[in-house]
Amino acid sequence: MNVKLFGPELYYLLMALVFFGLCLRRRENVKQDYQIALVLTGLGAVVTFVSLFQQGDLFYQAYKVDLFSQIFKFALALGLFLVLTISHNLAHIESRYHAEYYLFLTTTTLGMMMLVSSVELLTIYVSLELSSYSLYILVPLRRGDDIDVEAGIKYLFIGAVSSGFMLFGLSYIFGITHTTYVTEIMAKLPQIVQSPMGLIGLLLTLSGFFFKLSVFPFHFWAPDVYQGAANQVTAFIATASKAAAVAVLLRLTALGGSYGFSFTQALWVLAIVSMTLGNLVAIVQKDFKRMLAYSSIAHAGYFLIGILTMRADGYTAAVYYALAYLIMNFSVFLVINEVAKDGRDLKIPELAGLYRRSPLLSMTLILGIFALAGVPPSIGFTGKLLLFTSAMNQGYFWLVLIGAVNGTVSLYYYLKVVYAAYFMEDGGLPPVQLSIPTRILNLALAVIIIGFGVFPDRIVNLAREAVKAVL
Repeated sequence: MNVKLFGPELYYLLMALVFFGLCLRRRENVKQDYQIALVLTGLGAVVTFVSLFQQGDLFYQAYKVDLFSQIFKFALALGLFLVLTISHNLAHIESRYHAEYYLFLTTTTLGMMMLVSSVELLTIYVSLELSSYSLYILVPLRRGDDIDVEAGIKYLFIGAVSSGFMLFGLSYIFGITHTTYVTEIMAKLPQIVQSPMGLIGLLLTLSGFFFKLSVFPFHFWAPDVYQGAANQVTAFIATASKAAAVAVLLRLTALGGSYGFSFTQALWVLAIVSMTLGNLVAIVQKDFKRMLAYSSIAHAGYFLIGILTMRADGYTAAVYYALAYLIMNFSVFLVINEVAKDGRDLKIPELAGLYRRSPLLSMTLILGIFALAGVPPSIGFTGKLLLFTSAMNQGYFWLVLIGAVNGTVSLYYYLKVVYAAYFMEDGGLPPVQLSIPTRILNLALAVIIIGFGVFPDRIVNLAREAVKAVL
């Protein structure tokens, strides 16, 4: 076995052991722990980047290393590093739990990295559970009112139910195909995907990933967990975990190829309901994180538009949009973390006068919000354009029309945020002070959002090459 192929995973396993050792100390050292975590996650991003073009199989072909998996591993590593950059002030997590916070962020990232490379059903399930249970622990770490406990319980219960559905679906697929290897299932599934048992098995299996992506009807956890978890934990759930879910969905939906008409119709319905429900309910939200939770449900529908095309251009668009969503969503959470430095839940009116209190943060906020809304020339607009174009090429006119209408609806609640930041009086709220590293991070995010929106060719070509490894 070529150990280098498993290099990123081994690195994060060793990093988790380091944090586990820090958890065993009697006296905590918050500053030192943060510095260690920041350095290790930064090196982790470098390790995954160096491993970007590795290829091969591991563990009796149950684990596939290719450009597709390595791109998402780098996205996960980058997402973890970005979340750590805003974790210098964990106001709502007790200092004695900071080492545990870093530990479980690392283990959930490790589980997601294993998930995007797994091509065997049991390996996929174990990887998914490793990433999920770490998040179940992270959500209730927040101290304060009881909303954190309620959010943690809801997240655990709904996750356990979706996991049970997924196991049931896996048993159906195994019963039909008599194999757990994805490559062998791909050869056998097309002949039986039209049968009720095959269709139900595939949909139930995908329910576990629908839960991670907060697709209807597995979306109920998102608003309470977004609001109840610490701001940094919510940022990780809203960015890195979404990328991992998209990666595995892309691998598994390739099972049906162009044979699964009924399967495609099911995704068609889920996409429409997710987009419409998410955008309509987001309109009435006052809490910023709850609004972003319903926005994520709507964006899950956009992801499904690219996936259900069952074609290379749709998959390429979904990969591009997953990477774009990580950046533009993190930009908004960066603003939340800096404005609410005490760790509180930020209400939209509390952004009043942000353009005076911190012009740089207000710029990052408006770029992130406009990117989520799909306003040109942002990276979000380019992603939506690729998704809608791929669907139109396959004849999904009505789906694209509904997606465009939903995009217009989303402008209403996104513009409420912009209105608060630029047109409401601050009422004497103090200026927001930013450190030099935070200022640099704001500028880097702004350049990425605009730069890769105007010049997306390199990312699109890289995504296209990665998709070839899946098909």
